[in-house]
Amino acid sequence: MKAVVYNGPRDVSIKNVTDAKIEKPTDALIRITTTNICGSDLHMYEGRTSFEQGRILGHENMGQVVEVGSGVDRVKVGDYVCLPFNIGCGFCENCEKGLTGFCLTANPGSAGAAYGFAEMGPYEGGQAELLRVPYADFNCLVLPEDAQEKEDDYVMLSDIFPTGWHATELAGLLPGESVAIYGAGPVGLMAAHSAIIKGASQVFVVDTHPDRLALAERLGAIAINGAEGEAVEQILNKTNGRGTDRGCECVGYQCCDRHGHEANHLTMNNLVASTKATGGIGVVGVFVPQDPGAQSELAKEGKMAFDFGQFWFKGQQIRTGQANVKAYNRRLSALIHTGRASPSQIISHSLKLDQAPDAYKHFDARDDGWTKVVLKPAA
Repeated sequence: MKAVVYNGPRDVSIKNVTDAKIEKPTDALIRITTTNICGSDLHMYEGRTSFEQGRILGHENMGQVVEVGSGVDRVKVGDYVCLPFNIGCGFCENCEKGLTGFCLTANPGSAGAAYGFAEMGPYEGGQAELLRVPYADFNCLVLPEDAQEKEDDYVMLSDIFPTGWHATELAGLLPGESVAIYGAGPVGLMAAHSAIIKGASQVFVVDTHPDRLALAERLGAIAINGAEGEAVEQILNKTNGRGTDRGCECVGYQCCDRHGHEANHLTMNNLVASTKATGGIGVVGVFVPQDPGAQSELAKEGKMAFDFGQFWFKGQQIRTGQANVKAYNRRLSALIHTGRASPSQIISHSLKLDQAPDAYKHFDARDDGWTKVVLKPAA
């Protein structure tokens, strides 16, 4: 099969590799019809992780079941399914609680597993023609009859739509409240889409890329261009000096200051400043325990200069962590099916699998207009 293979920092290529196959009775084999390039893929693409050379990338996957193991009971050949990026067993303590992003079985010795991701187990990614899905009955979300018609919407259930929704959940957003979302990448845009669906009164989206901010406005959010002034000051001015009820961090450890220099504490401290006293902050942007390629000594150790004094004085709350996709994807699928949600509107490029190496270059460079890339291995 053809697949997107990691060769080293900023070097991926399309290679012919051994076909994915059924390895255990509980596996299913999926013919990938759509797979996305995610902002999290860029951490590995840039060589900032321990991702091994020769592995296949891709954790945002959707396709059609072509084979099932003898132990698979619910999922059938021919079903169109979307796969949560986090692989869960369904029976460990955390999975039983719905915390599938922290499965204790799928990646022994660590809490959490995923397709094609550093430190998240041996599972290959789905930027390929075929994908092996472990614990298929648990992990496959079988899609409704409009799966092919709305494929570009449903594939977003693999990660960014549930992750954006999760950001608003972690923040504690309630109908009628205001929220500031830092980051207008795909996850930040999905957090804005989620907040609007949930009935937020004001949704601010902070970024420095005009093309992404224009998308935020198209979703119904208020764009805050950090390059045109202090984001915090702009938000305070628009909330009568009070700040927003909630805040969402959707950038992560590679956030940059106005000069383009990495400053992993910037969005977190801005959120403390722009969120009201007693407000809630949800953090879904990726922060890592170690970052040897960082520019500061603190950041190299996965630490930051966090304004804890102000955070404590304001009595705020912060909740963090990757999305437990299965906690949301079935309900979010219903929003897509009924037309209440349309996450595909942020897609900028729909390309063949062979075009992935060039797409990675443009997406990594944050080139204008490269907002969200979907790949079509079957095209």
